[in-house]
Amino acid sequence: MSLNNTEVFPYSEEKLVKAEMRILSTLKTPHKTFYVPIKLPTGSNEKIWTIAFNTKSKNTPILLVHGFAAGSCFWLLNFDALAKNRPVYALDLIGFGRSSRPEFEDNGIEAEKQIVDSIEEWRKEMDLEKFILVGHSMGGYICTAYTIDYPDRVEHLVLCDPWGFSDRKAYPNIQIKALCYLYSKISPLDFLRTLGPLGPWWIKTTCDDIVDNYKNVLEDRSIMAKYIYHCNAQNPTGEQAFTTMVKKIGRARNPMIRRVNNLREDLPVTILYGKNTWMDKEMGKRIKDMRPNSIDVRYIDNAGHHIYSERAELFNEIVITVSDSVDQKKEKENVLHTINDEGKKLNNMNNTSDKLN
Repeated sequence: MSLNNTEVFPYSEEKLVKAEMRILSTLKTPHKTFYVPIKLPTGSNEKIWTIAFNTKSKNTPILLVHGFAAGSCFWLLNFDALAKNRPVYALDLIGFGRSSRPEFEDNGIEAEKQIVDSIEEWRKEMDLEKFILVGHSMGGYICTAYTIDYPDRVEHLVLCDPWGFSDRKAYPNIQIKALCYLYSKISPLDFLRTLGPLGPWWIKTTCDDIVDNYKNVLEDRSIMAKYIYHCNAQNPTGEQAFTTMVKKIGRARNPMIRRVNNLREDLPVTILYGKNTWMDKEMGKRIKDMRPNSIDVRYIDNAGHHIYSERAELFNEIVITVSDSVDQKKEKENVLHTINDEGKKLNNMNNTSDKLN
């Protein structure tokens, strides 16, 4: 059972908002933040915290989906570059960050579906036809599940060191095995909440690799640590949903490697693995072998699990190239449609002329 007594574990909405505002204040691109109200198929009313950039652009939008125990501000080093020529949206998944904390089903498949359906309801409320979907870690797993369930909404799927694909028992070391086993048995961040006010200090100390990724824009290392703490010091329903999706030593109960062939056949997918990641990057080769014509797998030097912040410039370049290719393809299709339409009109005019003659 998770411990979430706010008197013992002092989550502060005010401090989370303050940390987020300080993080976003470093951006050069104007942005909007707001809640998007949704109603899940289960009947519950929820709200999804959203950050939006360059929304008036006609180019295909990008939707960024964070990983486990994270929030939208983890994409800080990507927002300005990605939003230069197109709309960019980042959301906090339900159960995480500033989004609402619904009770999830105890069944991992049903919990997964609740999160997937929440993204679709968000899309409807935002009146977005299609987007380029980018997910990190657990977010990559969720994005793949979304693309399987709603294939016509995704123009290109980008997976950044995705969790949940492997069906193998292999992990690189005993520490990771122990941690993954622990995560499958308890709500992973209960210990963090027991620390109370010491939580941000513990994150800054033990997650220094994540915090330091932002040191060039956030001189005060405590800001990101406070953001991470207050994202995770709340009622941990998202964590509980995650534990229902996990089997034994950190593998997904329903591994995505077994579902990749359910993706739309013509859907382009780009998968990025850090060469130093603890994820099972051998999955990349297996996926490529299964879908050789639509899958592009890349292994990024000098990167571990958090490629988007460890190698932000390269990550941005890859996603921008992918996004531009989507728009170029659409432009070509529009030209072909125009030519075909003009051809049909000309044929109709000729047919009408022949009849009159």
